[in-house]
Amino acid sequence: MIGTGVGGATLGYALAKAGKSVLFCEKGRAGFGKDDTLRGDYAETFVAAHETPSIESRDILKRAGRFVDEIHDTSHATPRSFIPFIGSGTGGSSALYGMALERFSPSDFNPRQHHPDALDSTLPDAWPISYTELAPYYRMAEQLYRVKSSGDASNQTAGAEAAGHAPPLSAAAQELSDFMAGKGLHPYRLPLACEYVNGCAGCQGYLCAKECKNDSARTCLAPALSRYGARLIDDCNVVRLVADERNASAVVCVSRGREYVLKAETIVLAAGALATPALLLSSANSCWPTGLANRSGLVGRNLMRHCIDLYAVFSKAKPCPNGNSKELALNDFYVTDSEKFGSIQSFGPMPPATMLVQSLQQELGEERGRWAAALFAPLKPLARGVLHRLFSRTLVLAAVMEDLPYADNRVTVRKKNGKDAEIAIYYRLHRHERARVDRFRAQVRNALEPYRFLLLKQAENNQRLAHVCGTCRFGNDPRESVLDANNRAHGVDNLYVIDGSFFPSSGGTNPALTIAANALRVAAHLGGHRASPGGQYDA
Repeated sequence: MIGTGVGGATLGYALAKAGKSVLFCEKGRAGFGKDDTLRGDYAETFVAAHETPSIESRDILKRAGRFVDEIHDTSHATPRSFIPFIGSGTGGSSALYGMALERFSPSDFNPRQHHPDALDSTLPDAWPISYTELAPYYRMAEQLYRVKSSGDASNQTAGAEAAGHAPPLSAAAQELSDFMAGKGLHPYRLPLACEYVNGCAGCQGYLCAKECKNDSARTCLAPALSRYGARLIDDCNVVRLVADERNASAVVCVSRGREYVLKAETIVLAAGALATPALLLSSANSCWPTGLANRSGLVGRNLMRHCIDLYAVFSKAKPCPNGNSKELALNDFYVTDSEKFGSIQSFGPMPPATMLVQSLQQELGEERGRWAAALFAPLKPLARGVLHRLFSRTLVLAAVMEDLPYADNRVTVRKKNGKDAEIAIYYRLHRHERARVDRFRAQVRNALEPYRFLLLKQAENNQRLAHVCGTCRFGNDPRESVLDANNRAHGVDNLYVIDGSFFPSSGGTNPALTIAANALRVAAHLGGHRASPGGQYDA
């Protein structure tokens, strides 16, 4: 099992519980059992002068469960490199996530019908599985991750068997919920995989210090290791797979300065939708000259990441600055009579103002040049004060819009310094997405008026890769997909991909629950625990 995020840890847990022999290989560190793990705050707060982390900050990023390698973005006239804000370590990105676990809508499984004019998109007519097929595994995943909800029926896809109820809404969230309901909208409590212990602050973007975040490390990996005999190698960088015409026979990895060759009957890639296709491309050989499992030429293509904007809303009630403010969601614009957009939900607490200002200065330098960053430097203390006051008085919402797959948006691998492999991406919003972003912004603006709010445009920012998916899509036709309907690679009998790479469309909400549910479905296929007719799961 290569990777311990939601896909890998969930599948590994189910297989280990069913008596299978499971070995996890994790590129990052094991976050548990180590005194120097950085919990309870952003990695940036441990970097000197709160600077944006760089390759010189690798040790701090590792200890905070963060990705440590730069990726190269070729989408701009001047290509640039950056370290994406995603997880690397036990739990993967789920160790950093805001715990929102929502089902995809039934409409997501027939995506083309909602975008008939996106003629240049590679969007399929349908997923190779239906919502009905995945529904019992959604229920299993909700139980396994102990998802809490309000128990109301506003969200038509919420599981009735969610594990308990969330606490009452804060005053600011209740005010906004009442306002939206008064406009004929249907706000509901955002389902969270959270235990809501005293002092819970949501821990979005950093490792939880209070054991209330039900991430894949806590929920699946730890019990797989302690109760069901699974094993873990952390600090384990898989560099390539060894394969012949029909089978993958070994995994070549480097751990603590030594190279190892690991052999297994079944190999599962769950390294994330950036690293998984990069690994397949790096595993090219005489049998697979363009990359392992890449006879279709689609490995790395159809990159999606969601188009996400933030809205800082000035509510009358003062938001609670230290609580878990990830509370509300709204699906009224998910699918309308004429168009499909996505969801609106509480973003949760914003990062510290110092961190935001540093990021703003970096973005200015990238977009306008070093002179712009230099001119901004003397204004940083003022900007910190302004941002601190702004976000202490506002409730921040995230508008999550489905972006479509296109063949030219892709992940590739390039040589860095003539030797090391580096992940590269190319991603641009196509005409269809640019127009929908504008229309979605208009819909959100109308929903919020007459509230005062500040729109923080992020949809066009390629560094926002938290929901990246689609780079090894599954499907029934080997010419148009990388994986079959059970997530097995076409042409490689014992190789599976279980992370968000398999998505043929991105949906309009957080992908983690769908990844977890599908992992349980694949576990059943591989001989793990099957769903009962009611979708019950003994976690």
